[in-house]
Amino acid sequence: MKILVIGSGAREHAIVWKISKSDKVSNIYCAPGNGGIRDLAECVDIKPENIEGLLNFVKEKDIDMTVVGPEVPLVKGIVDRFEEEDLKIFGPNKACSLLEGSKIYAKNFMEKYSIPTAKYETYSDFNSALKGLEDFNYPLVIKADGLAAGKGVLICDKKEDAVLGLENMMKNKKFGESGSNIVIEEFLDGIELSLLCFVSNNKIIPMESAKDYKKAFDGDEGLNTGGMGCFSPNIIFKREILEEIKRDVINNIENGLNSEGLNYNGVLFIGFMITENGPKVLEFNVRMGDPETEVVLPRLESDIIDIFTKTLDEELTSDDLKWSDKKSMCVILASGGYPEKYEKGKTIAGLDNVDDDIIVFHAGTKYEDGDIVTNGGRVMAVTTLGENLDDVRKKVYDNIEKINYDKKFYRTDIGKVKIKNRE
Repeated sequence: MKILVIGSGAREHAIVWKISKSDKVSNIYCAPGNGGIRDLAECVDIKPENIEGLLNFVKEKDIDMTVVGPEVPLVKGIVDRFEEEDLKIFGPNKACSLLEGSKIYAKNFMEKYSIPTAKYETYSDFNSALKGLEDFNYPLVIKADGLAAGKGVLICDKKEDAVLGLENMMKNKKFGESGSNIVIEEFLDGIELSLLCFVSNNKIIPMESAKDYKKAFDGDEGLNTGGMGCFSPNIIFKREILEEIKRDVINNIENGLNSEGLNYNGVLFIGFMITENGPKVLEFNVRMGDPETEVVLPRLESDIIDIFTKTLDEELTSDDLKWSDKKSMCVILASGGYPEKYEKGKTIAGLDNVDDDIIVFHAGTKYEDGDIVTNGGRVMAVTTLGENLDDVRKKVYDNIEKINYDKKFYRTDIGKVKIKNRE
């Protein structure tokens, strides 16, 4: 089979890496790819938003299946366009992708189908939102309605922060039109849990769990990022929580999809906060999470092409997913200044020096004049597997010291976990 993967991040590198292990695959292409993906696939200079360009490439190369990594082309309707041409493509259609494309749509969906989530209100003008702050205690959360590359969520500890956040979103257009409409919601306290799921004809089949670290700095301080590290499985994810999630969340999502007349095929990411009152949904993503993908796919023992195919054929079952019992962890190496201003073009050294059992998934890198250089805020995900989290953690951090570039930046507390007891 010939496979095209769309995207350029560490998530797409992990997907390409996993696809490369299938004996069913003869050629892998990636559009546009990055400096690490080029070792496994032929990189093609087409942007993920260029749907017609991608469509023409697939026809020209007679691609058997396209796998969509990022959310933007999904929200723009790439799946619908490909299906019009009878081309096989892995990912949800435009209608289903609204679950990520609009925070307001997602929150209304959760409320309509009794999916536990934070109390919220939605606003379309600044003055109403400003007045609405009075209905919430601090800390509170402000979310841009549209896509904002994982950065459109603000946690505000006091009114001054909330007012500034609203001004930046709604008046100063920090996130463009994505912040024209916003959600204000109560802050949920607890432990975050990320659950990636395959969805085949609205049937949700969970993958292994993960724990993401969103904040830029150690101790969960600083601004939200696209994710600074992750490990799997999440040690809070006990059987009783899974049963609770299946009963109160997954069944209700399936009911909602069916009731709305949707046909969901692809991946659904469910972000949870495990509170003392049970699991509550923070957000939906309609694609694999990043950096969750970098720790979940290395634990997948099944052939991912079989999974993609059965998902699209609406035949996938939980028996098709086989998992390693090993623990996995990744730490994101970022550019100094991320998630705000940072420089690109820094030469990366030491990649050849890492241990054989370390996987380096490239994110913001490119190949330039014989060197791998930085090309984004999140640069790479240093990943490995092992028998226990402590050993895995030590190995990752030991190998991070072997990789160097100017203004290298990373959190030092990935894999440290504090568990709160639920009464």
